[in-house]
Amino acid sequence: MDDDKMIDQHVARLRTHRRNIQRYRNLLQTSLTDLERQFVQKRLTKEQSNLESLANSLPNDFGGLKAGRPGLA
Repeated sequence: MDDDKMIDQHVARLRTHRRNIQRYRNLLQTSLTDLERQFVQKRLTKEQSNLESLANSLPNDFGGLKAGRPGLA
């Protein structure tokens, strides 16, 4: 049961990072000051890094649920 809970937490974290990345990408499509754009770009880069790290930490037999795969949005 603990494994199921851990998997659910990993999937939730992956989804959260993906949603944040999409939100930041959407923000970059709007009219922002240079300072705002720098901040959003920095956050986007951090979220992408966090997503990559989390995805790379998953076991190979995680059921195919890796970053960039369907089902995590």
